[in-house]
Amino acid sequence: MPQNSTVYIIDDDASVRDAMAWLLRSRRLLSEAYESAEAFEAARGRAEPAAPGCILLDVRMPGQSGLALFERLSERGIAHAWPVIFLTGHADVPTAVDTVKRGAFDFCEKPFSDNALVDRVEQALAVSRERMAQLAVQRAVRARTHELTERERDVMRLVAGGRPNKLIADELGISVRTVEVHRARVFEKMEVKSAVELANLLQKI
Repeated sequence: MPQNSTVYIIDDDASVRDAMAWLLRSRRLLSEAYESAEAFEAARGRAEPAAPGCILLDVRMPGQSGLALFERLSERGIAHAWPVIFLTGHADVPTAVDTVKRGAFDFCEKPFSDNALVDRVEQALAVSRERMAQLAVQRAVRARTHELTERERDVMRLVAGGRPNKLIADELGISVRTVEVHRARVFEKMEVKSAVELANLLQKI
């Protein structure tokens, strides 16, 4: 497991936090523990994830509940980059099942099997790595599009839509030669060699 992958433990019970941190260390997984949703948000929840991770989140905590935190993290896309595994008591199982339907990665009922929990954590981290890689590609493509001029973006949109140079020239009111120049610059800046490759790249945004 890459050393920059981190498991974020959010639970108001210190003994639970310590036990889970020890369990994760036994499988060579890094972790950070927080006693409340507010503490996690203050430290991590407002920054865009920069490395893979996952969140072990208690459903019921004093102050902001785990469910409320999950909603906030989902709204900001953090729960997508860092999959959330809920830790729940028997009475909270129906609620936890509902959160899975709304995008949580999984839930583990207390008392949980140590091995089963860590297996799910490792699976969540694998998902996070895939999603972080996709986000990195999206950011790179967006950065390239920001380097285009407004006219180059107009040409890019039409080229990606399969329009030939003559129709692009007619629609934009410019010469075919000018379209060819813009097209070449778009391909260079977007680092592609064909209209098909350009269209496929833009689908990743």
